[in-house]
Amino acid sequence: MKPPLRIAIAGLGTVGAGTVKLLQQNAELLAARAGRPLLVTAVAARHRGRDRGVDLEAVRWFADAAALGRDPEVDVVVELIGGSDGIAREVVAGAIAAGKHVVTANKALIAHHGTALARAAEARGVALLFEAAVAGGIPILKTLREGLAANNVTRIYGILNGTCNYILTAMRETGRDFVEALKEAQELGYAEADPSFDIDGVDAAHKLAVLAAVAFGSAVDFAGVHVEGIRHVSALDVDFAAELGYRIKLLGLARLTRDGLEQRVHACMVPRSTPIAHVDGVFNAIVVEGDFVGRIMLEGRGAGAQPTASAVVADLLDIAVGRWSSTFTVPASALEARPSSPMARHVGAYYLRLMVVDRPGVIADVAAALRDEQVSMEQMIQRGRRPGEAVPVVLTTHETEEAAMRRAIARIDRLDSVLEPTRMIRVENL
Repeated sequence: MKPPLRIAIAGLGTVGAGTVKLLQQNAELLAARAGRPLLVTAVAARHRGRDRGVDLEAVRWFADAAALGRDPEVDVVVELIGGSDGIAREVVAGAIAAGKHVVTANKALIAHHGTALARAAEARGVALLFEAAVAGGIPILKTLREGLAANNVTRIYGILNGTCNYILTAMRETGRDFVEALKEAQELGYAEADPSFDIDGVDAAHKLAVLAAVAFGSAVDFAGVHVEGIRHVSALDVDFAAELGYRIKLLGLARLTRDGLEQRVHACMVPRSTPIAHVDGVFNAIVVEGDFVGRIMLEGRGAGAQPTASAVVADLLDIAVGRWSSTFTVPASALEARPSSPMARHVGAYYLRLMVVDRPGVIADVAAALRDEQVSMEQMIQRGRRPGEAVPVVLTTHETEEAAMRRAIARIDRLDSVLEPTRMIRVENL
């Protein structure tokens, strides 16, 4: 049997401890599959005395995580600290410079610095792997790099944030509004005390930027992602979606257009008949469309100690057997810096909800605003009559350009009869 793969882990939070547990619990299985033992020989963490439920007696401790990354007695460094800059970036960059392989679960780091780090790793001849950075235990990056390597990917999209998916599922199943569903998610540990990173779409945007780079052989372009969250989605919208045959999901979507790489994260109306509409709770799902394979969907747990540790150790196993090549699907030197496709050029259908004063002429004024921007209405819902009072009116449109839709909404919102900003959700007929 070959000498052990000596592993250093920077960060012993839930994922770090879960990774150590997996490596220890399945040590014989992993050694048999790798042809060599996978041993944790060093760790870096702030609190040495904390009980993490794993045996750390035989490992060397580092107070300085950056020094851990340069340790000559280590073959691979696992970065589980998090954050796009600071110590996490220092650990990874230092390890690569020292000729160490690197595995990370840090989506923010890869979204912001993935291209530069991949080029550095390629120059040093070491692996930079990050399966755990996107969708937890779902092996989507490995699928793109290996199983779908013969395909031109035409589109990739999915549910990339379990917190938002849980909130939207709870709103649909219980009738609760957003604030109540968020509070429940926090009480259950699915949402942080400050949930903005999740509910404002940033977490999903980090993951989408990484997915798009791997899927399309592009330089990672987080700045090019159009990002919206789910704060504006109300229980009323969820009810209307059901009436219209849709469910609301926060999706990340990417594709190549004639204008460049389109990357967008926002709430979507998806037909209830599509498989992704039935992915509920904290689960994630990703759909890939390829020119030869057609459409495939992967579903699973997108976060948590065990699924994420599973992805980390899968990367370690690949390094142990020498089963790795490019960080992305092409050499880092060949990654294309594609232009961002402007959101204003996006073409699609739209759901609009207006709160209006119930009086004659209101619908005619709204229709005129749509007509003048060449936006074609598909259907309309108005529940009951309450003359002189506020009522919701829901419209769906045929496909139109986003810029025209935005202009029409601006005109609608200036009408005296419209009492609050129009709520818009894009319709995705997947």
